[in-house]
Amino acid sequence: MDPHPSTPPESGPAAAGRIILAATPIGNTGDASARLVELLATADIVAAEDTRRLHRLVQSLGITVAGRIISYHEHNEAAKTSELLDQVRTGSTLVMVTDAGMPSVSDPGFRLVEGAVAAGLTVTAVPGPSAVLTALALSGLPTDRFCFEGFLPRKAGERAARLAELAGERRTMVFFEAPHRLEAMLRALKERFGADRRVAVCRELTKTYEEVLRGPLGELLQWAENSDVRGEIAVVVAGAPEQAAGTPEDHVAAVNDLVAQGIRLKEAVAAVAEDVRVSKRELYSAVLAAR
Repeated sequence: MDPHPSTPPESGPAAAGRIILAATPIGNTGDASARLVELLATADIVAAEDTRRLHRLVQSLGITVAGRIISYHEHNEAAKTSELLDQVRTGSTLVMVTDAGMPSVSDPGFRLVEGAVAAGLTVTAVPGPSAVLTALALSGLPTDRFCFEGFLPRKAGERAARLAELAGERRTMVFFEAPHRLEAMLRALKERFGADRRVAVCRELTKTYEEVLRGPLGELLQWAENSDVRGEIAVVVAGAPEQAAGTPEDHVAAVNDLVAQGIRLKEAVAAVAEDVRVSKRELYSAVLAAR
């Protein structure tokens, strides 16, 4: 047996086809792989998050899609998934692409993979460009341990609650954000993590106007307040530094700050206790005693 097979082993029913998650360029179409080009031209079905973007991509690559093109996005994936799985069961090769990067990572595709795994169908991938990994690599922040957090909630209270959960996160964190919400996001990060926490704002990665700004949160918030921010944004934030636990009484103010932002007392206590590594029960008692 070849110990280094060039293609993944087939699995599932003998007559079944396969699903291929295909990464597309995040900006520069020159990053499209030869395998992506071949599969787009030969697949039986291409499921695309945005068919208009797919047409622009294949036009720029100088190829024609021979198979059926099906729209598959967050608003119809629940209804379309079973139909696509049926096509794969009957032998079709299905290529899944999103607007940029790897399908199912903050993009449609998870339902399809979940359904295929449950049905015993083959799923493989054409790896390629990734905004998450590109931003992380360019950030200048530690890359040995990291987590991807996607988009923060839009509502201020929900966003504050999520950041409270992440206050003690030691790994480097990668977020996505819309340009018109970047200022509010950086302000929320500063309020929770402090003005000195290191951050990188990565804009328009691999495109003509690529820009990576690095520095403390306070400085990058000032930049966002005075800039007309445009384009695709990834924000990379350094993990929390090691902290001395202190006594529960030392952290009552932090709990009250979260409560003032609309977070329930028990949730605020749990978030702060995890962040500073003190007993939840003792911290809760300290908060009540201080009232």
